[in-house]
Formats: sequence, C-alpha cells, structure tokens
Amino acid sequence: MDPLQSPETLLLEHHADGVLQVTLNRPNVGNAINTRMGQELLELWLRLSNDAQGLRCVVLTGAGSKIFCAGGDLKERQGMTRAQWMHQHEIFERMSWALVDLPLPVIAAINGHAYGGGLELALCCDFIYASSGARFALPEATLGIMPGMGGTQNLPRAIGERRAKELIMTGQAFTAQQALDWGLLNQAIEPDQLLSQTLRTAQTLARNAPLSVRQVKKSIRYGGQMELRTAYRFEVEAYNQLVDTADRREGVLAFNEKRLPQFKGL
Repeated sequence: MDPLQSPETLLLEHHADGVLQVTLNRPNVGNAINTRMGQELLELWLRLSNDAQGLRCVVLTGAGSKIFCAGGDLKERQGMTRAQWMHQHEIFERMSWALVDLPLPVIAAINGHAYGGGLELALCCDFIYASSGARFALPEATLGIMPGMGGTQNLPRAIGERRAKELIMTGQAFTAQQALDWGLLNQAIEPDQLLSQTLRTAQTLARNAPLSVRQVKKSIRYGGQMELRTAYRFEVEAYNQLVDTADRREGVLAFNEKRLPQFKGL
C-alpha cells in the first residue's frame, strides 16, 4: 500500500493501526519546500482524500533533529520570473488547501525549527506537537513578501489577532514554550520522545471509529466558520450520518459485551 510512487522529497512510512508517517526529506537544505516537494505533497493529499487506502491518521514531520521545515526554498526561487514564481506559489496554495481539506486527521510532529512556509504547513494540520527546543517564525515581511499559505488566517485563529499581527509584521521568532503558552501547540515534548509520543496519539485516533473522527474534524472546521445556531445544526447533521453505520452498531455492541470495538470505517 503506497499512496505515492517513489517520491523524491518525502519519506512515507506505515505504522500500526493505519497510521502514515510523512517526513519532509530534504535535510541538507533544512527541508525547505521546493517545487517538487510542493507537487508531491499536493499529489499525496489529493490521493488520500480520494482513497485513504485503509489509512486512518497522518503524522507529518521533518528529517533530522534541528529543522522541521525552513520554509520555501529561496535558492530555487533566485532568478525566477514573475510567471515562474506565481506558478510555483499556486502549487503551494493548492497543496496547503488540500492538506486543510484532507478528511483524515493530521498531527504535526515539529522536530525542529519551523519558519515561513514550514510554520504555515504545521498550522494547516489538525494539531501540533513540537520539540521543546523548536523555534517558530513567519519572517516573510523581512524578505519583501508575506505569508501566502494561510499564515495570516491560521495564526490569528490559533493565538489571537493582536499577537499574530505583531509576530507577522515584525517577523520575530518565538520559542516552543511561548507557542505552547499562546495556544499554538498542543504539547511541547522532549526531542527524543516527540515522534514516539506523536505516533501513540495517532494510533489512539486510528483505533477510534474512523467515520466519527472524520465527522468531528468536518464539524469543527466548517462549524467554526458559521454563526452558532447554524453550526449547531451542522453538527447534528454530521451526527445523524453516523447513526446508521456499522461502526455505530459495533461500538454500542462492544460496550455492552465489555470488549474493545473493531471499527471498519463502515
């Protein structure tokens, strides 16, 4: 089972309970996002959205121990024409939107610094665990550009508008502890425990009813964009779609039989 054939910039590893680990694999350049990586990530997210192939959760991390992702590959961008730059950025836009819309839950395991597009990529995930030594920044304003993969929208939603404005306009870096205190991170974890703890959480999600997890993700994401009473109705509609599923029947039966449920996503 391989959702992407022979990627050049990614490592794909399958774990127990239907967990896919996706590793950004350009460690010699800080796992920077070049055109090829953008294309491969876009293709991966679209394929998994179309057919999850039995997968139930994704963990996104970076190769090495110091940098999760340094952002866009500025060496590749050197000398690009406007048309070339815009074409590349369109790939990045589609890639980040496809990640946000992916029905499967995605946990970011930030193994090191996440700058620019690297932080934006993490913000597109459902939640974030990070190494306690990681640092974060959206420094685009110091380069004559601005965040363009959701950063000006996702960061304020995570930490509040005033603080996000300060960080994006100054481009200043901040620590994992600050990110945790501000609500950007779910957990800051010792580096040698980060991946194992993230995978344990992913496997916990994967053992739950997959249709339920998907409906929860959909309800929170889209309901958060609605006025409250409409969001309540959206939640109920999402709930009602689970009532006639085999997994709902299995869950109730397993509870009454005092055993672990065997969910099949049906």
